[in-house]
Amino acid sequence: MERVMMKGNEALAEGAIRAGCRFFFGYPITPQNEIPEYMARRMPEVNGVFIQAESEVSAINMVYGAGGAGGRALTSSSSPGISLKQEGISYLAGAQVPCVIVNVARGGPGLGGLTPSQSDYFQATKGGGHGDYHLIVYAPGTGQEMVDLIGLAFDKAEEYRNPVMILTDAIMGQMMEPVILPPIREVTTEKPWATTGKKGRAKPNLINSLGIIGEDLARINIELQEKYRKIETNEIRYEADGTGDADLIVVAYGTTSRVARSAINMLRAEGKKVGLLRPITLWPFPKQILADLAAQGKRFLVVEMSVGQLVEDVILAVNDRAKVDFFGKLNGTVPTVREVYNTINALLQKGGA
Repeated sequence: MERVMMKGNEALAEGAIRAGCRFFFGYPITPQNEIPEYMARRMPEVNGVFIQAESEVSAINMVYGAGGAGGRALTSSSSPGISLKQEGISYLAGAQVPCVIVNVARGGPGLGGLTPSQSDYFQATKGGGHGDYHLIVYAPGTGQEMVDLIGLAFDKAEEYRNPVMILTDAIMGQMMEPVILPPIREVTTEKPWATTGKKGRAKPNLINSLGIIGEDLARINIELQEKYRKIETNEIRYEADGTGDADLIVVAYGTTSRVARSAINMLRAEGKKVGLLRPITLWPFPKQILADLAAQGKRFLVVEMSVGQLVEDVILAVNDRAKVDFFGKLNGTVPTVREVYNTINALLQKGGA
């Protein structure tokens, strides 16, 4: 173990290498460029492969090839680049090829801007590409989680043979924090399902998502849905801080959870009963904990850097059993601690707390 100061993007990259990632394919786009820059330098040092593809479309299909051969493969991009990868991501999900995809989100829609945003939540959690599929989606809230969650992402991608996304943003990617780096792990590319040659097998492994005959495609989708139900049962992660005695619970992830926590600490110091529920997995979403808190009579405020996407999952989870308020900032602007503090205070006063 070693403790170092790193940018979030670099922490993600080094965390991937230490988790056994030896294949990186990407294309430049701000604000994720430190990831391919870091990988271009580090991959040769660990006998890995770095390729700057000719496009985002090429990069995601290179991931398909390396992942299908059993390698731990990574690609990273920012919002418009992730949009270009969506067809390939759907193919990866349909073919059950494990890989990790990083989105260091920026403002949109369209070309947008380089400033941080959380408006890619729907794209990440509701599929993004065509067909009925899910990615496991992690939302780091600290530099340390950038390291830890990308290691977990590779493990879970292989465990479930499913693409995993790390959804972060420009602030988390550019911010420097101390992180503890784990030892480098050695992992094998030998997988019973991988396309590594027919030798020793009665028949070749085939990896594709083709289902020309309706019954065959139905069988593929039934298998996928069974896997997703297993993931929803076993892989939900969240942080609940001060929710037990709270009159109002703030729901936020990533950068906004850090802002919300500072506002909550100020209010707690004043004797106000406010808690934080931070989803770490955006999919599978921590629906049950929200439903349980709603049943206890809690109220909720969702804070996010968008016009409202996470808030829809919170509303669905509480299912009309609790009041859900929303405070969002448009793409490119980050809520301040004072803005969140004032919003919470106003809601508490309105509710008579």
